[in-house]
Amino acid sequence: MSFGRLQRDAGSQPMSDINMTPLIDVMLVLLVIFIITAPLLVSSISLDLPKTDAARPDQSAAPAIVVVDAAGQVYLQDQPVSVPELGRRLTQLRQADADTEVQLRADQQVPYGRIVAVMDAAQQAGVHRIGFISDNRLAHPAAPQALQPNP
Repeated sequence: MSFGRLQRDAGSQPMSDINMTPLIDVMLVLLVIFIITAPLLVSSISLDLPKTDAARPDQSAAPAIVVVDAAGQVYLQDQPVSVPELGRRLTQLRQADADTEVQLRADQQVPYGRIVAVMDAAQQAGVHRIGFISDNRLAHPAAPQALQPNP
């Protein structure tokens, strides 16, 4: 009979290095979440443009107010004008003040082509600051959030 000494392992030693695997797993999950959500944040387009919560435009200079009503009639400073006449009058305003700004108010029912014609007349007159005026969304809480197709 031999009584020998039993072999014992030294046991598990404490790890002195940081386990990087869980950290890398969390970082990859966050990366995937950001990759998926980033395009959604960038491409969200609000089509209900006439109503906004935006701040009011700066009223430091007297802007040229151009209005296009639902029938497509163009008004400059509350006086009806044709599109060519609008271009001539805006040229005169720009010559008087080089920083002339046009504030465009248009009815929702106005075709986009009519708005483009008004903007083209302003740009041909040398006016490059065009602001779009809209109603305050807070004043219309029941307003639809997206443009509805016409039946």
